[in-house]
Amino acid sequence: MNFEMNRALQWKLIAGFLLVFVAGGITGAFVGGSYARHHFFELHRPDRIGGRMKERLRAELNLTPEQLARISPIIDKTTGQLRQIRRDTGRRVHEIIVDAHQQMAAQLTDEQRQKLRQMEERHRRWRHHRFHDHSDDQSAESPSATP
Repeated sequence: MNFEMNRALQWKLIAGFLLVFVAGGITGAFVGGSYARHHFFELHRPDRIGGRMKERLRAELNLTPEQLARISPIIDKTTGQLRQIRRDTGRRVHEIIVDAHQQMAAQLTDEQRQKLRQMEERHRRWRHHRFHDHSDDQSAESPSATP
């Protein structure tokens, strides 16, 4: 009887350890996923670069509120210039891809051209959705910001 109780206790301990292990794995996946989402998607949003620059400079240089107020126009100007470079680069990339697709289309069958148009349409919808979602945030930070 003593052996049976020890055997039952062993299985309960094993089950408990497995439960703790699985719970730790789920917690780790959740925390890791939240961190990755925050780090890769929220921190790298181009529409928030000005605010991040100001906060980082304020914290690392121990700026006074007066100093921050004096450098804010410089950061705002820089942010606008970077935003314009990003827009110009995006337009240029788009033009190059459109040109490449036009050149490739001449080498494709009708069915392949149709699939290429479908790919372009999916990409256009994705870009519209992506920039439409971000445009609300951009307008809150800068009234002149456009996707």
